[in-house]
Amino acid sequence: MRYAEFLRQRYRAILGYTGLLCLIASLLILSPLLLLPFYRQELGIAWGFLLPGLLLGLFGLVLWRRLTPRPATSLTMPEGAVIVVLTWLLTTLAGAIPFLFSGMNLTHALFESTSGWTTAGLSVLDVSQASPLLLFFRSVTQLAGGAGLAILMLSTLTGPLGPGVAAVEGRQEQLLPHVRRSARLVLAMYTAYNVVGILALRLAGMSWFDAVNHAFCALSTGGFSTRAQSIAYWQSPAVETVVILLMLLGMLNFLTAYTLLRAKFKAVARNSEVRQSAVLIILGAAVLSFGVTGGLYATSGEGLRAAVFNAVSALSTTGFATVDLRQWNGLGWLVIILFMLIGGGAGSTAGGIKQYRIYVLLRGLIWEFRRNLLPRRVVTEPDLWHGEQRVFISDRQLRQVSMFVFLYVAVFVLGSGIVAAHGYPLQDSLFEFASALSTVGVSVGITTADAPAGVLWVEMLAMFLGRLEFFTIVIGVIKLIGDGPQLLSAGRKIFANSLVGEGDEGSQAARPE
Repeated sequence: MRYAEFLRQRYRAILGYTGLLCLIASLLILSPLLLLPFYRQELGIAWGFLLPGLLLGLFGLVLWRRLTPRPATSLTMPEGAVIVVLTWLLTTLAGAIPFLFSGMNLTHALFESTSGWTTAGLSVLDVSQASPLLLFFRSVTQLAGGAGLAILMLSTLTGPLGPGVAAVEGRQEQLLPHVRRSARLVLAMYTAYNVVGILALRLAGMSWFDAVNHAFCALSTGGFSTRAQSIAYWQSPAVETVVILLMLLGMLNFLTAYTLLRAKFKAVARNSEVRQSAVLIILGAAVLSFGVTGGLYATSGEGLRAAVFNAVSALSTTGFATVDLRQWNGLGWLVIILFMLIGGGAGSTAGGIKQYRIYVLLRGLIWEFRRNLLPRRVVTEPDLWHGEQRVFISDRQLRQVSMFVFLYVAVFVLGSGIVAAHGYPLQDSLFEFASALSTVGVSVGITTADAPAGVLWVEMLAMFLGRLEFFTIVIGVIKLIGDGPQLLSAGRKIFANSLVGEGDEGSQAARPE
């Protein structure tokens, strides 16, 4: 009974903090209504945003006001995982309602919502016929999902919650010693990136509406576009240059970006992730230029532009496109698939395995060869530069990274097999599932409104796994299942007391003796 009471109090905190996140998400769902003065003809679809926004906001407000402990309590990592899983599921369900109002069926609406919040960028929506409010809403979901904006806002408001949730979101690094100051700094950087990006895209030739949407989706490495041809619509070197810079900022670790803002260029230049990204982009662009695009386009300049842009788009897991990749040969597809799987920097808005893990494995491999060649008495340990610090890699870290990469590759092979089982060529299946799992969004034609429901659902699962990095979902689900029997008996009491106003009684978590 004592443990059941303790568990009840812990889940009061979990649901209370989940409510705050839902309240923040509801404001994001309502945000397209701000465009109504400019698009008065869209007044008829306003209910598609108003209804889910108000319902999710009311639900979140009740949980937050009634269940949040006073004073705030700290969370463990498994408890943070439960919050993240619950929040993403609720926001995805609520975010699907505007698409239902636009005429989509349930599977397509959930797919579009999942792709937005996870910044995957795969789409079954006909953007040429979509409402401007709906296009803006898709971009807002990617803006929020890419930087974990809701998590950052939450850590700004409630300090003890920040570390527990940020850790499972893959953002455990702090730019400053104080978690609130660190969160506010990241928000300020992200906001500044967007403002500069919008202005730069407007100067490069986009309309204000297109500039806002593409800045949101480039920095979040999401890849949604307001045009069916994506960036190829503009055929503009200036637009492509600005988008490349925004994608590079999006794939850059916020800690590294902060180091760059402090003008510590030497520290940035020796940063392991930065150096590896530079090598990969140069090498990938060279291979694509000489082996793929050189003979496809009218001039060598066009071929080089296509090679550089699409290499950056794949490695940053953004998914913007300037060409039809179905025209590329097998070498081009191989480079893009590898880049999508590798992904961007750890602690950035990008998806994929992440540069940090790849570099750790590379250093571990080199270290293993050296250790076998050196005398037995010599003690060595692999190292890398992370931010401004030199970090030594332990066997435990190597083991954790190896397990993650193995799991990632195993899911990639399994998911590609499921897609192929629906009758698609293996090459297409590998490409499409890599795009979904690494939350990239570039497609070779499998992900369409006519795609089998089984393909769309397995891609939705891949997008969730890729965005929340496997272990978060596993830990959160296991904890929920393990606590289920105790919660079933305590759940009714929690909600009954919250609705009638339990006050602050029992708001502090009782700890078992």
